[in-house]
Amino acid sequence: MSILNVENVNHGFGGRKILENTTFRLLKGEHVGLVGANGEGKSTFLDIITGKLIPDEGKVEWSNRVSVGYLDQHTVLTQGKSIRDVLREAFQKMFELEAEMLELYNRMAEATEAQMNKMMEDVGEIQTILESNGFYMIDAKVEEVANGLGLGEIGLDKDVADLSGGQRTKVLLTKLLLQKPTILILDEPTNYLDAEHIIWLSNYLKDYENAFILVSHDIPFLNDVVNVIYHVENADLTRYTGNYEQFMQLYNIKKEQELKAYEKQQKEVDRLEDFIARNKARISTTGRAKSRQKQLDRMEILEKPKEKIKPQFRFKEARSPGRVIFEAKDLVLGYNEPLTRPLSLHLERGQKVAIRGVNGLGKTTLLKTLLGIIPSLSGEVILGDYLYPGYFEQESSRGNTNTPIEEIWQEFPGLTNYEVRQALAKCGLTNEHISNKMMVLSGGESAKVRLCKLMLKDINFLVLDEPTNHLDVDAKDELKKAIREFKGTVLLVSHDPDFYSDWVSDIWNLEQWTTKIV
Repeated sequence: MSILNVENVNHGFGGRKILENTTFRLLKGEHVGLVGANGEGKSTFLDIITGKLIPDEGKVEWSNRVSVGYLDQHTVLTQGKSIRDVLREAFQKMFELEAEMLELYNRMAEATEAQMNKMMEDVGEIQTILESNGFYMIDAKVEEVANGLGLGEIGLDKDVADLSGGQRTKVLLTKLLLQKPTILILDEPTNYLDAEHIIWLSNYLKDYENAFILVSHDIPFLNDVVNVIYHVENADLTRYTGNYEQFMQLYNIKKEQELKAYEKQQKEVDRLEDFIARNKARISTTGRAKSRQKQLDRMEILEKPKEKIKPQFRFKEARSPGRVIFEAKDLVLGYNEPLTRPLSLHLERGQKVAIRGVNGLGKTTLLKTLLGIIPSLSGEVILGDYLYPGYFEQESSRGNTNTPIEEIWQEFPGLTNYEVRQALAKCGLTNEHISNKMMVLSGGESAKVRLCKLMLKDINFLVLDEPTNHLDVDAKDELKKAIREFKGTVLLVSHDPDFYSDWVSDIWNLEQWTTKIV
């Protein structure tokens, strides 16, 4: 049974087509992966089906009595509420039913016999609903899912206002899973999860009895949990049965067939045009030439399959620095309170180090402290000589009204228009992308603009904070290649061991240095 039908949806932005004659159906219990390169329209499609965006044309129809849960990372969490308070809100309807039942009990004292019978019937129905939905096991359920996603390590009594961005996303995801809607809509849920929590979520979704639509660039995760793929490319949405690996096999066969059909038709067109050109002027063959012309006119000309734009990342290397990149002595990270015990760290020229650890331990704080962006609580950092750092920071483009061209020019005013466009094109951004404002770009497109700024600098110390969040598969592979080829020093924060495990020289685990219980 179909619980969602999308028919002939068209949507564009400015002069750019994002979705064209899009058709989509979601069947009960289907686990759908929505995939495609950055900027192809995945988030736009999610906004349309959830009603955040009205399509230019077409219709979206949900079946009756369907509940939809959407992981919206911009949801506001109220200061003063604990993590536990927010998670218990997932069962708000059941708490309202309990309150209704208690009110019925209060009114029984003054009820007539007929009223009493009706009230007892209502109370019985409510009691059945509460018991069948596990109402009296809510706290145990909250702790089970919260621990699975790592919230137990933070402490369920912690004020949500004190959480990091990654921890906040975990709270929203946990609340969504506890609500157990008819359909889950998850937009890159693994971005802020650690490896063990991704495994837990993978197992949870594999056994999820209801339907979900998942956007993710984490291929092993997608392969584990989905059984249908919808691929967005060139404003077209195509359905494939199977996981991501099976989709890629079918997709490559399809592209090969399309290219062969195009090349075969082009040979036929060339042959007909050559015959027409040689024979239309001669009286004896003009009839045959006209016949070939009619044949050519009736032919439905195939378009040449579009080549997928792949980014090309390369970091410009500055002069070689001194042997020591930095030395940290008795360094204590934190803001109002310490996040770590005193640390003594040492990084030498040419080392490539990944920093791992669960969210909230201070990985970003460590990078910013080492670079001098924020002060430490105590201790000191001594930077080496001739250091030219390049820092990729986790950031949002919300409210940024610059276009990508303006964003580059702001930092590199000496570049010509052509040079800026060429630099952005190398990062996989088209003319359509670079004429839009940063605030309307997808997360992946925004990340490519920030990587572009890094590639225009001469650097010998590359500092990257979760650079693969939002990047599509091709961009992640290209970034990995660029970092491997970079002859300078690298310090990387990442939750993605597949991205860094085969090129780093060392791994620093912040869990060994934290003052928190992990």
